[in-house]
Amino acid sequence: MDLVTPVALLRASPLPPLEARILLTHVLGWRHTQLITRGDEALDSMVVEQYRALETRRVAGEPVAQLVGAREFFGLDLEVTPDVLIPRPETELLVETALVAMENISRPRVLDLGTGTGAIALAIASMRPDAQVWALDRSAEALAVATRNAARLLDAKRPGGAVVLQQSDWYGSLGAALSFNVIVSNPPYIASSDPHLSEGDLRFEPRGALTDEADGLSAIRKIVAGAPTRLAANGVLWIEHGYDQAAAVRTLLAAEGFAEVRSEPDLAGIERISGGRLPG
Repeated sequence: MDLVTPVALLRASPLPPLEARILLTHVLGWRHTQLITRGDEALDSMVVEQYRALETRRVAGEPVAQLVGAREFFGLDLEVTPDVLIPRPETELLVETALVAMENISRPRVLDLGTGTGAIALAIASMRPDAQVWALDRSAEALAVATRNAARLLDAKRPGGAVVLQQSDWYGSLGAALSFNVIVSNPPYIASSDPHLSEGDLRFEPRGALTDEADGLSAIRKIVAGAPTRLAANGVLWIEHGYDQAAAVRTLLAAEGFAEVRSEPDLAGIERISGGRLPG
């Protein structure tokens, strides 16, 4: 019987090379460089079976992030489960824009609506240790994941205190007196009729985090409509949306009295987020 090596497994894999390397390093507990330095070592048959099981599941469509239980976002190694949306690189634009908006604010108060893994809230909290951050989600399962991520990734002694993780249907559970300098959200914005919901990785992610079961804008309407009573003077709201929704979101923001309304493109040139400032 021929010995099976990392190099042999990778060469024989039907997966894209990067995906195959991610799965194999996960099973082996190796760094990527070790696939080069130890690529000709014979592997235990149990390890080979574990890798091939993951490979088969990936071929069937399961997301890599769920198979390895993690995804990197803004430099943070986030736990990922089937209960949460997998953080995407394009969502980092939302974090970057929020950080710019709070550059000149000491101890800014930040609200992340529909936090999922906690990706946006934790990225902001890690970059701005003085920020006071609230992260809300209606899913108890998602909040459990976000809570574990927060405990593992954030300094317990950060000046802004612990991120407040709270179950809520948008603004519903917030105290009446709370107001924020920045509100951010990556809500479900895929229309229920969109065929992409039954394709690729989306088939394995929580449907409630992807679609509003309507036209893709109902959650965004609620967020925009509720923001004026939750924003401090000159506070800003930024929302991620679909590739073809920027104009509609700008219209919603303007109708609620937001100023300096604009959209920002992601690295692919797609208008990915829209926002504005609520005049004081």
